[in-house]
Amino acid sequence: MPLPDAIIPASAAPEAAATGADYGVWTDYRIPDDRSEWHPLARQFYDYWLSVAPPGCLPGRQHVAPEMMAPWLSRLWLLDICRGPLRFRCRLAGSDMVRSLGREVTGAWLDDVHPQSVSNPISRDRFRIVAELARPTWRRGKPHWARDPEYMVVESCLVPLAADGFTVDKVMAVSVAFGSNGRLF
Repeated sequence: MPLPDAIIPASAAPEAAATGADYGVWTDYRIPDDRSEWHPLARQFYDYWLSVAPPGCLPGRQHVAPEMMAPWLSRLWLLDICRGPLRFRCRLAGSDMVRSLGREVTGAWLDDVHPQSVSNPISRDRFRIVAELARPTWRRGKPHWARDPEYMVVESCLVPLAADGFTVDKVMAVSVAFGSNGRLF
């Protein structure tokens, strides 16, 4: 099921058209009703995020229980949002994420870890729409960032977290990588 409009209060998540903001290919994006083509880990992650949201609010970090996320915890990443200018700091990177990057990134700025997160408009606009409009996103395709060269396809789901239920202060995400043979890494 898609994120119900009632979950994201209008004051916290204005429509892109109402703000006049351009989010490129993500401007009109919505999570699809039919997520049967998603990898099960991405689908479970998104469904978990929906399940922990308090009525009428976005979930915050305080609603997330790591013990409930065991199947995808190694593929999880969590970013703190810093505003003025908008930047993202890596709060947590699961062990599969660290392995794919070849180094620990906790505490690093996302744009230092992945310069493409700023220079590539598809990546930049994706993070902006999650942070500014509280809109979750999903994609599957070629990696946009430098990673393990064996990764041919990456599927990722990004969701907003808000400690106060309205103001997005974190982006939580899961990434599932596939090799050239289509097998999961």
